[in-house]
Amino acid sequence: MKCLITDDSKMSLMMLNKIIANAHPDWEILQASDGLQAIEIAKDNELDLILLDFNMPNMNGAEAAKILRPQFPNAKIAFLTANVQEAIQNIAVDLKVDFIPKPITEAKILKYVG
Repeated sequence: MKCLITDDSKMSLMMLNKIIANAHPDWEILQASDGLQAIEIAKDNELDLILLDFNMPNMNGAEAAKILRPQFPNAKIAFLTANVQEAIQNIAVDLKVDFIPKPITEAKILKYVG
């Protein structure tokens, strides 16, 4: 399994990496700090799981998901964001991505990644 975690917060990236790596030490975990970097990383990788922060500089999670969803139709993709407005949740539904509200907790992440 190959996972891409994307967040402009270094703390969030560290927490996500630790939670996923502890649960699945055999997974390859890639990291991006914004949507543009996520798109670049995705060009060279087959991804099974993509976690996207919604509010990021350069390219937000929705813009990245619009590009990534067609490239990876079978991947699990989720917004992981503190922005829990109904409009953001509707964007997730429209883009066929899941929605995980922050704050990040081990229980939430493990429930989603398995």
